[in-house]
Amino acid sequence: MDTPFAFVIEDDDMLATFFESALQDAGFKTQIIHDGDEALVELKTAVPHLILLDLQLPGANGETILKTIRSDQRFDDTRIFMTSVEGTRAGFYQGMVDMILVKPVSYQQLRTIAQRMLPNATP
Repeated sequence: MDTPFAFVIEDDDMLATFFESALQDAGFKTQIIHDGDEALVELKTAVPHLILLDLQLPGANGETILKTIRSDQRFDDTRIFMTSVEGTRAGFYQGMVDMILVKPVSYQQLRTIAQRMLPNATP
């Protein structure tokens, strides 16, 4: 079986690397994307198992990316974790995402939750 793939869509370099490390530790291959417009381009050809999506991004924002993903059937099985410093604002997207993570997010928390999203994970 192929290793599950995750996008880390986060404009802050340090946070993106932190998130990438936790997801890799959980068992995912990862790709960091720092810009919303770049994310939309990548999503035209890639269908990751998990997307860690920041709400506030340069270029297309997280809301635009989320709506694009959820309107495309290719992503029906893709899990989405939305990250934001604004928990209340992120809460508006609760029905469209699998998890809302309010920054700061702990390494252990992200790794544990991501492990539960692996294709063969037991609940």
